[in-house]
Amino acid sequence: MKIGFIGLGNMGAPMAANLARAGHAVTGFDTAGVTVEGVIPAASAAEAASGADVVITMLPNGAILRAVADQIIPAMAPGAGFVDCSTVDVDSARFVAETAEKAGLLAVDAPVSGGVGGAAAGTLTFMAGGSDAAFAKAQPLFEIMGQKAVHCGGSGAGQAAKICNNMILGVTMIATCEAFALADKLGLDRQKMFDVVSTSSGYSWTMNAYCPAPGVGPKSPADNDYKPGFAADLMLKDLRLSQQAAESADADTPMGQLAAELYRRFVEDEDGRGRDFSAMLPRFETRGRT
Repeated sequence: MKIGFIGLGNMGAPMAANLARAGHAVTGFDTAGVTVEGVIPAASAAEAASGADVVITMLPNGAILRAVADQIIPAMAPGAGFVDCSTVDVDSARFVAETAEKAGLLAVDAPVSGGVGGAAAGTLTFMAGGSDAAFAKAQPLFEIMGQKAVHCGGSGAGQAAKICNNMILGVTMIATCEAFALADKLGLDRQKMFDVVSTSSGYSWTMNAYCPAPGVGPKSPADNDYKPGFAADLMLKDLRLSQQAAESADADTPMGQLAAELYRRFVEDEDGRGRDFSAMLPRFETRGRT
């Protein structure tokens, strides 16, 4: 396949490299002028998209996605696939998909889970929204870049799945960190706390797979001075997207709203910027009840 890849950042670069290693002809563009082994550099987004069977985008936000879509859709031939792997607001995803479909393109919004490690290893999970035909066009590429792709529904469904999942993740991490901080103050050993909770009703991914307490459970960013596996800045972005979607859909999400505010304080007012989202634990360790 001839593939255009736009957005060669920490996630996009290894994804594009995996496609090139699999034998596809990949042309890439990034405003930072990034070069990726096996990927042919393009001078513009439109050049990367021109003549491509599939164009993949991995961009920071909905406004940039809309701007890039304006550049590349006119350069693409009817029947080509437009696969957006960015995490953006649902409204932008649906707007871009509608614009692409009017131009005869097969549009899929397919945000990912798995982080930079998953992008490099080709083990991402894709949450896809779009028509059956659009998903079928993209699926062979998902199989190269990831280990699982779920067709969640029509346009915007992939973004909806991603932000709902990450709202749960953000809320659960806060609860896990609060519980460890409370256990400390009650004199409960952290390993004993883990041994009980990880096999009881408090079981969760944030406890069992990504424990925020150093030296407890499987290796996690907590064991590396909270260097980001998933940055608190990105969790804040996703929680804000969840609340934007909740407002648009008139959904009551008080826990999601509170999690967004706590991560806002952590990132913008405290020392959370550039740290892993599990670094909420040392934050709570130093705080008393207010």
